Amino acid sequence: MADTAKDKEVLGEEEEEEEEEESTTTTTTTTSKKTSQWRKTRSTKTSATTKTTTLTTPAKLYGKDLSEYDDVDVESLLAQLSPEEITILAKEVDPDDNFLPPDQRCSYECSKDATGPLNRKQLIEHINKQAIETPDEPEFEPYVQGKVRGKKWVPPPRDAREIEAEEQIAIDMGDEYEHALNDATQEEIIDLAAILGFHSMMNQDQYHASLLNKGQPVGMGWDGITKSTQQKLFPMDPPNATDVEESIKRVKDDDSKLVDLNLNNIKNISDEKLEQLFAALPQNEHLEVLSLTNVGLTDKTALLLAEAIEKSKTLRVLNVETNFISPPVIVKLVQALLKCHTIEEFRASNQRSAVLGNKIEMEITDLVEKNPSLLRLGLHLEFNDARHRVAAHLQRNIDRIRVKRLNQRK
Repeated sequence: MADTAKDKEVLGEEEEEEEEEESTTTTTTTTSKKTSQWRKTRSTKTSATTKTTTLTTPAKLYGKDLSEYDDVDVESLLAQLSPEEITILAKEVDPDDNFLPPDQRCSYECSKDATGPLNRKQLIEHINKQAIETPDEPEFEPYVQGKVRGKKWVPPPRDAREIEAEEQIAIDMGDEYEHALNDATQEEIIDLAAILGFHSMMNQDQYHASLLNKGQPVGMGWDGITKSTQQKLFPMDPPNATDVEESIKRVKDDDSKLVDLNLNNIKNISDEKLEQLFAALPQNEHLEVLSLTNVGLTDKTALLLAEAIEKSKTLRVLNVETNFISPPVIVKLVQALLKCHTIEEFRASNQRSAVLGNKIEMEITDLVEKNPSLLRLGLHLEFNDARHRVAAHLQRNIDRIRVKRLNQRK
């Protein structure tokens, strides 16, 4: 109130000065600078122009400048709160942290006691029962066929100038092109649309027929009825009929004809058989490709595989996708590739853990950058830095080996 009274006095003095200076053409209004949180306006009037300058004071919170809250210790403030006040504060805050469980991120709290363990089937049946038993809300206006309920939307009228501009648009392609398009058949126009990439003017069958030069299907012109393309039915892949015991015996005997061993999707392989297979790998000198996709590999058997990789002499491709290997054991497998200089391709995606994590990805990246023989890596890396570094290093390995082979041919 004191500041308001002072402002009125200042304005009164300014009005008296204006009355005394009627003979002049310039009137200047000034305001004194104050420390209170008020906005002041200073205007300078002349016969030609008017200049206005606005002075704003910094924003304040509870009577203090925001800069004074920078040094406030939040921990000490929280320590002064009671448990009830902390609970109220927690309900008002929604932390953006995916690592917190949902019950701690959500402000809703259920005060009811649990009636028992969660049964998803009973819960869905209860929800469906409630939905069926709950009566529908009555409509304000009953439905009558052919009658519009409510206000019907009418599009606004278009501007006459836009309509005239659209009517005046014309493309002059020359007499030669006009004559060619006028005499063209539907098939030729469809082929031209396919060449120009007008996919919305044709269906998929017409587009592929134009690209393959097979001729347009009968009844599929501009006036034809567009139908969905019938999907091709492919027979199911037969189950893997590889004899596991015989394959292990051939690996132990170092069979020269056994170059590619595929045990994919065989789910009844015991850990004892896998241990026998991995124990025979170091002595084998002819096996080059080993595929163990979806065979139930665990960390225990994967560690044995890592030891066998270190001693392998001829293995070039190793595939252990879709198993139950943890990220630390995947690092062990990638580390084992450093001692085996023959493996060029390693695949281990789609494991028990969908996300490897930043630490694991960085370890894998460092190990890959030390490997001079690896050309392909089948792992899903989430972080861009790891993906770019791995891709760049694998490309350098490919280029070096390609140059080496060219030199050997010369």
